[in-house]
Amino acid sequence: MSDNKILKPEDYVEPSCVLCGDPYGAPPKVKPVPQQRIIEKMNDYMSRRDYDGAERHLLYWLEEAKLGQDERGQLMLRNELVGHYRKVGNREKAMENAEEALRLIDVLEFDGTISSGTTYVNCATAMNAFGENERALALFEKARKVYEAAPKCEPNLLGGLYNNMALVESALGDYPAAMELYKKAVKIMGTVPAGCLEQAITYLNMANLMEAERGLEEAERDIMELLDSAYELLLGGDAPHDGYYAFVCEKCAPTYDYYGYFFASEELRRRAEEIYAKKE
Repeated sequence: MSDNKILKPEDYVEPSCVLCGDPYGAPPKVKPVPQQRIIEKMNDYMSRRDYDGAERHLLYWLEEAKLGQDERGQLMLRNELVGHYRKVGNREKAMENAEEALRLIDVLEFDGTISSGTTYVNCATAMNAFGENERALALFEKARKVYEAAPKCEPNLLGGLYNNMALVESALGDYPAAMELYKKAVKIMGTVPAGCLEQAITYLNMANLMEAERGLEEAERDIMELLDSAYELLLGGDAPHDGYYAFVCEKCAPTYDYYGYFFASEELRRRAEEIYAKKE
């Protein structure tokens, strides 16, 4: 009788996990990261302006998602990192995470889904922030196709798309297209609870567009009306006075400085600081 032994998989394939007892050669089990808990903690960091803590938090969970073979979790975290690095002005890391997020859309075969549209918008917004407007516009157009075709697309997603896409159209000099998108954004955000903050941001963007297109002197009256409308929404709208409200107040204040509305700018900053102080 031959001494040759027929090799079985367990003789030459390493176990997937020595400690957990997975079958020999079995693909690793996906261990999802707690996406909702991650987002909640991220919001807490941002409400305290703890950008370093937010970065550590996201990078920690990204590694956990990689170890757990959780590609959906990785996509969510890459999206969050794109937004984070855009806010802190880190172009290299924002673009690196944008490329990974777009790659994961292909890996997960998510193209055409709401998740893909959200990723396109997020990456395009970062690209616009760092001057890559042609590529940003192409991604916004992909997102628009997805959102407008989706029967259950949330209005706030469309509002955000229209507002950010308008910024790119304006940067590329297509002012009529940008204004049409801004009007769409204002209208649709009027149907969203606490959408007043996004409406206010859009009004300020419209003011900047009018100056770019017509010049400050010619557009002055229309600009003043838009600034007043935005200020009323920021002070008297239905949005809760939370960390995001503080962030929007901070974001809008420099525009009021630019147009000489120093009292309004000071009030917005005061409100933001008051909220941040409570978080510390």
